[in-house]
Amino acid sequence: MRARTGQWVLAVMLSGLVAGCVERTLTITSEPPGALVYVSSVEVGRTPVKMPFTWYADYEVILRLQGYKTLKTHLKVDPPIYDIPPLDLFSELAPWTYHVHRHGHFKLTKATPPSDAELIRRADALRDRALEPLKH
Repeated sequence: MRARTGQWVLAVMLSGLVAGCVERTLTITSEPPGALVYVSSVEVGRTPVKMPFTWYADYEVILRLQGYKTLKTHLKVDPPIYDIPPLDLFSELAPWTYHVHRHGHFKLTKATPPSDAELIRRADALRDRALEPLKH
């Protein structure tokens, strides 16, 4: 009986060594390419950019590119069925590796420079606000 228990313990320990896992990657692209990407306030690179991720979530995404409006948006990354508890236990113990790949594509819009009249109006408003007495 003890020999069988030892064999089971050994089998479970060895299965942990050959167990697979889930590799998760997220690719972010933009039109036009080359935008600087921040995911949850962390700079991850320029589009197209591929990054690993751990959590399925609603990520805050910011894209910046010279001559285009800064885009602040969200990207919801949902899990596949085999990565939802309690099924995720089996995918983590499987002897192969699951590959989860998610993709987000964003279109940037051209920035339009303000007119001279708009710049003067903004400057006047800023000057007026700067000259106001401090409120305690």
